[in-house]
Amino acid sequence: NHLVQSQYALWKITFIYIIPFIMNSLGINKLKKNTKVVVAMSGGVDSSVVAALMKDEGYDVTGITLKLYDDAKQSQEGRQCCAGQDILDAKRVSEKLNIKHEILFYQKKFKTEVIDSFIDSYVSGETPIPCVQCNQTVKFRDLFKYAKDLNADALITGHYVSRVKKNGHANMYRAKDRNRDQSYFLFSTSQEQLDYLRFPLGEIDKSETRAIAQKLKLNVANKPDSQDICFVPNGDYGSVINKFKPESFKPGKILDVTGKVIGEHEGIINYTIGQRKGIKISNKNPLYVVNINADNNTIIVGEKQFLEIKEIQLRDLNLLGNKKDFEDVIDIKVRSTGRLLKAKINILNSAAKVKILDSETGISPGQACVFYAKDNIGDKLLGGGWIHKTYNTNLST
Repeated sequence: NHLVQSQYALWKITFIYIIPFIMNSLGINKLKKNTKVVVAMSGGVDSSVVAALMKDEGYDVTGITLKLYDDAKQSQEGRQCCAGQDILDAKRVSEKLNIKHEILFYQKKFKTEVIDSFIDSYVSGETPIPCVQCNQTVKFRDLFKYAKDLNADALITGHYVSRVKKNGHANMYRAKDRNRDQSYFLFSTSQEQLDYLRFPLGEIDKSETRAIAQKLKLNVANKPDSQDICFVPNGDYGSVINKFKPESFKPGKILDVTGKVIGEHEGIINYTIGQRKGIKISNKNPLYVVNINADNNTIIVGEKQFLEIKEIQLRDLNLLGNKKDFEDVIDIKVRSTGRLLKAKINILNSAAKVKILDSETGISPGQACVFYAKDNIGDKLLGGGWIHKTYNTNLST
């Protein structure tokens, strides 16, 4: 009898006092079946596998797909995301997994905050990154709010980044698969969003993701990855700008670094910093676009040494780290496919000056400069900012 009473007491302690404090695999203090998650489903293999993993673990899953633009005139051969075929693919995956699925129609928001911003940035002589703006607005702001309104416990995405909670604080790290790491595109994620987000693919390789999709016989298992910019068919930026703002194609002068006119261009939107092809000016040594001046509609070209940038000025900072993280030399990225560079950061409220200690060329305003710090886990994201100005020892842009 005493043994039975003791076992009952142990059972009571375990189920009433201990189990409620055992976190599930998402770090949430709930049973999986009582944990409601929203999965952002683009119709691609990554987000489809994430939805499948969440369902397999026993979570209460709702898949949500965003329709971001009207694709009736888009090429059916293009690899865009968040368009007609992708929505259909996401719906089919949801039906196979037997999970709830919703479509949110965000075309107007996407047009205003991503496409229009992309065009304005190009017209002003910058090289924009609409994928960051998409994450910053319709995905991690509007979808975040919608998931909260559904009383979901977490928003799950198929991004290749790692989220590690340490001392009650959520941090983002570069993904295990460095070739797929997307932390650069998520530098503007706020701490509030990061606390709510989960990224199940951060610790696996892309090949493993496809293997999971094939094992589950998902219809998207062999679907090609979407192109970087979903609303730009075949990478033709000019056609998009011509469609929405044709008056942007204004002829102008091409200057050398001394200010001498050496040619003409058909519109600054046809050029980006570091570009070599398409200048159509003969010279003893190759010429590159080293500056774009939208105020006077000119392109400045020069030899390669005029592309080397030693200092950049940032605007609209988003910081995930604390001030101590920036006291020493840290690593930065100035393009999504670029290498990590050593740099010293001087934070000035919502702006910053970055002194680059390594050699780097072709850095363009409109791109992002993303901060990282190495620790015993990996490369931790500290935030970043938008490149506003660049400085060369021989040329200021």
